[in-house]
Amino acid sequence: MKTKIRILSLDGGGIRGIITCVILKYIEEQLQKIDHPNAKIGDYFDMISGSSTGGLIASLILFPNQDGKAKFSVQEALDLYANKGEDIFTVSMWEKIINPFGLFNEKISQRNLEKQLQEVFGNLELSQFIKPSLITSYDIFNRKAKFFTSHDAVETLQNFYVKDVCRATSAAPTYFEPAQIKSTYGQEFTLIDGGVYANNPALCAYSEAQKLKFSKLLQNSNKPDYPKIKDILMVSVGTGMVLQPYSFKNFENAGKIKWVSPLIDILLSSNVETVDYHLQKMYETLGARNSKNYYRLMPSLYNASADMDNTSAKNIYNLIQAGFQYIEKNQNMLTTIAKKLIANK
Repeated sequence: MKTKIRILSLDGGGIRGIITCVILKYIEEQLQKIDHPNAKIGDYFDMISGSSTGGLIASLILFPNQDGKAKFSVQEALDLYANKGEDIFTVSMWEKIINPFGLFNEKISQRNLEKQLQEVFGNLELSQFIKPSLITSYDIFNRKAKFFTSHDAVETLQNFYVKDVCRATSAAPTYFEPAQIKSTYGQEFTLIDGGVYANNPALCAYSEAQKLKFSKLLQNSNKPDYPKIKDILMVSVGTGMVLQPYSFKNFENAGKIKWVSPLIDILLSSNVETVDYHLQKMYETLGARNSKNYYRLMPSLYNASADMDNTSAKNIYNLIQAGFQYIEKNQNMLTTIAKKLIANK
């Protein structure tokens, strides 16, 4: 009997990715209780996609150990993320003086980010990921989407260092300057954050999954090839609802400068919501039973800041608490997800 293809999709959201890690940690703990005490979530999905901060988390989850299994538990990923987040997003006083509010240059220097990525990933290559992946970015020179897919990275033209993949997917406009990276073949790309078109990459992951021969990629004859929507268990995780209202009065006769920040916020949020809408409707066509194989996990931010770069100790605490709040309200659903992941190994 064929089992379902298990896809994990992780939204962008900067430091708010801590919420994602907290939720995934709880699911991993359920896997450890039900299936194996050393279970790691990377071994329980057949494909993982991510945009921006979601791409960073996906890369940690897909990092191989010496046996080709997941190296990091979610707790280890959370520790890395929380500890290194402050270093990545630190802005010096001098930078604040010469570049107030990021008006004249990128808000954050890419040097800290690149240093941390080098320390974590070293020379790990995309082709070494333990499972098929889809990590998003956007090519601003050729004006088209760029997807980093580990299953295509067997070709050197499509293979990259993971540190460069992470640098590209997290190059959020106004926060970091574009990433100039090369494939292992030597082709150069100029890339920005994939969140500009797919802050929620779940629909991209579904489209990519349809063209894959999973039984061969995973060496598992129970996995369906070229899966349709009925063959997929989709878990899509957001980084917190951002519901900042904008009134007509505030934007009556507003110019370009006043629109920049709100427009980025609106574009990212609307993309996330639209992808969720499409997937909900697609799964609804399968009937009541199979429609329950799509899970959209979108927590409230509660007291946490919506800012993607707020790494104060108070905000990191509030982000963790927001994750706890979501878990408390959705324990049964999260345990059900863990059981389904195990049943579809």
